[in-house]
Amino acid sequence: MPLINVLYYKIDTMDENVVFPNNQDPNGQPAQPEQPAQSPLVDPPVDLNNLNAAGVTQVPASEATDPNVVATEQPVDPNVATPESISTDAAPVDAQTGELPPPPPPSKSGLIKKILIGVGVLVVIIFLISLLIPKNSSKEVTIQWWGLWEDSRAVQVAIDDFEKANPTIKVVYVKQDPKQYRAKLLSRIKSGDGPDVFRYHNSWMPMMRDVLLPLSSDVIALDDFKKNYPAVMIADLTRNGAIYGIPLGADSLSLFANTELFAKAGLQVPTTWEDFVDTARKLTVKDAETGKIKTAGAGLGTYNNVSHASDIVSMLFVQGGIDIKKIIDPQYAKAEGTALDFYSAFAKGDQSVWDSTLDESVLAFARGNLALFFGYSWDVFRIKEIDKTDSLKFKVYPVPGLKGGNNATIASYWVEGASARGKNQSAALLFMKYLARPETAQKLYSEQSKVRSFGEPYARVDLAESLKTNELVYPFVSQLPYAQSTYFASDTHDSEEGLNTTLNTYLGNAVTTLSKSGKSADSNVKTLNLGITQVYKKYFIDGK
Repeated sequence: MPLINVLYYKIDTMDENVVFPNNQDPNGQPAQPEQPAQSPLVDPPVDLNNLNAAGVTQVPASEATDPNVVATEQPVDPNVATPESISTDAAPVDAQTGELPPPPPPSKSGLIKKILIGVGVLVVIIFLISLLIPKNSSKEVTIQWWGLWEDSRAVQVAIDDFEKANPTIKVVYVKQDPKQYRAKLLSRIKSGDGPDVFRYHNSWMPMMRDVLLPLSSDVIALDDFKKNYPAVMIADLTRNGAIYGIPLGADSLSLFANTELFAKAGLQVPTTWEDFVDTARKLTVKDAETGKIKTAGAGLGTYNNVSHASDIVSMLFVQGGIDIKKIIDPQYAKAEGTALDFYSAFAKGDQSVWDSTLDESVLAFARGNLALFFGYSWDVFRIKEIDKTDSLKFKVYPVPGLKGGNNATIASYWVEGASARGKNQSAALLFMKYLARPETAQKLYSEQSKVRSFGEPYARVDLAESLKTNELVYPFVSQLPYAQSTYFASDTHDSEEGLNTTLNTYLGNAVTTLSKSGKSADSNVKTLNLGITQVYKKYFIDGK
């Protein structure tokens, strides 16, 4: 068959609708690389420019392309390949140029198919990503905030401000009864029915560690916390770089002085313990016949009728160089005994300035029968409540210290924490972030000051100076830079089995025994430390 007929035959047998990928032949096999040396159709090669010489009749192009023209049959040349002998794997050669034609264009139907597949994959990916992204729900979330001292009206403005900025979160404030508060708090949290945010005492960390939620860095960063709060709070409220609460107020053990008694005696408020002892003795008035104290110089020496006795003894421990958290370490035994002997001496002998028959020290001070009293900021309101005629004249001063030495005091304050078992932790943390703002502290202080003479003294050091003009409040915050905390904290309402109450029972026994005997504190220190060791083990406190 002539070559031109072979080409016609090849074209007629191909489906004009079949299109092959650029890199495949009609059978779906990878295309063979181009062979420039010779055409795969004939062997030996035919000179297409001289078809007549090869015995092939050349058909005009016009006839070749005309479907009405019928190709005439030509004699078969044995040197020309027949259709049966031509491999269908080989690409056809252009009759005019002798070159392989360009690859066919991609199929539109294949392209559309690929696009649809790509779109489908993209939709699946977007769907999977959407499942991983937290969704903002417009559903209202209610969080419960347990407080102790403040009525709802003192905190409602702050709550309203928060809810305005966070319309999907509702805050319900519940003022709790201080009695057995810690026991109730832990029981409710562990049962899954507790508050989302709650108040706890700074000394309760060993008892609360399992239920406190660490605050994320977007609530308050550790560097910001260290910058804006006193060192004692950093030590109390951080563990392994995590922060476990926001203090809304601060307090430190301070010295209250009856200014009228000082004025009558012509004395100055003491700043050292040496002067304190001398001044207390001069201000003590005893009945000439019975020797009973009528006006006490200072309220310390006994335990059961001295307000904050455990805090006062703790202050003496700290000033004596004792690390209260490691008080059972044998290296502190001597200093511990010295502090206990010094404290109990105020209620011993002919030069005593206090005794166990007197009213509780806060009551005696409020009635004008005590010259020097140790207390906290909230004792100001207790005193004013007792002294309904407002006849008592007093001022607040920093505590006395060792001559030329340590004048550290005790910090006792309350903290807002978030529940690690709460159902609305994200909302609770948003509220904690709001509570950490200085503007919130100022707002709360302002509202509290509307219902009493002053609010809770600021915990933040950047706000403390704003209280400097208030002589009644400033001493409680001015001492915070050198204050320390104690597990022997008083009036925390931590229940009979609590850390504070149990420790204070052992401390009270030691002080009472000393005040009634003429012996030194050495034997009492051993007994006291045995009790402390048991309590520390119960709450996993490393006391050495």
